[in-house]
Amino acid sequence: MQVQVVDYNSEDAPQRFVQSLRETGFGVLINHPVKQSLVESIYKNWEAFFNSSDKNNFAFDPEKQDGYFASEISEIAKGHTQKDIKEYYHVYPWGRIPDSLKDEILSYYQLASNLAAQLLDWVEQYSPSEIAKGYSEPLSQMIKNTPNTLLRVLHYPPLTGNEEIGAIRAAAHEDINLLTILPAANEPGLQVQQQDGSWLDVPADFGNLIINIGDMLQEASSGYFPSTSHRVINPTGENSQKPRISLPLFLHPRSEVKLSEKHTQQSYLLERLKELGVK
Repeated sequence: MQVQVVDYNSEDAPQRFVQSLRETGFGVLINHPVKQSLVESIYKNWEAFFNSSDKNNFAFDPEKQDGYFASEISEIAKGHTQKDIKEYYHVYPWGRIPDSLKDEILSYYQLASNLAAQLLDWVEQYSPSEIAKGYSEPLSQMIKNTPNTLLRVLHYPPLTGNEEIGAIRAAAHEDINLLTILPAANEPGLQVQQQDGSWLDVPADFGNLIINIGDMLQEASSGYFPSTSHRVINPTGENSQKPRISLPLFLHPRSEVKLSEKHTQQSYLLERLKELGVK
């Protein structure tokens, strides 16, 4: 089953997009509202930030989970033992953001969040009635005024050849949240795992917007929408000398939102952060 590339402006976009999510865990949009010029500018400006010593002035806060996460404290994907080859910055509107980067990145945060709310409406519209009635509130309402939605600016540095054997840029994992909104990165490498265990390249032409299901939507939909394993593989040849920037927006409900009989957003997130070793 292939990940569908859907024209955001087409009449059947909602149905085709949700069908792709249901069948593969992923959907790809073209002709969407997120301007490529804004994404390109963010990539350029944050690449400069990651290459500067200023990043160390924003070292992450273990309690608030905002700021800069150096490669030495990078995530270990659930079920793995090696750290991912990456560094990243957690952007929240209430968090610490370098002044020179703040206006632009928050403009993107708001734009992508607004689009995400619409996509959640699409998901609910094409959820079977028996699934939709299990949502504790409308999906797009779950994220209204949430302080928890996270924009992560990821930097995968050029490979040096001294990386730990077996380590890759992002080991196979599932996301924690409802949906993840991701502009195609400036370099390829994203793959999704199919039901037979094989790996499929996600269409990543510059300008594509990639959306995937997270564990919280799987939890809220009683498994109807699958949180699919994905990874970022290491480049080879000349591409190994190129850095990679990506901008995943992890869409989170408010802390008190009930996902299921077992979990609220807060209890689910805390469980996963402990599993990842960052809490």
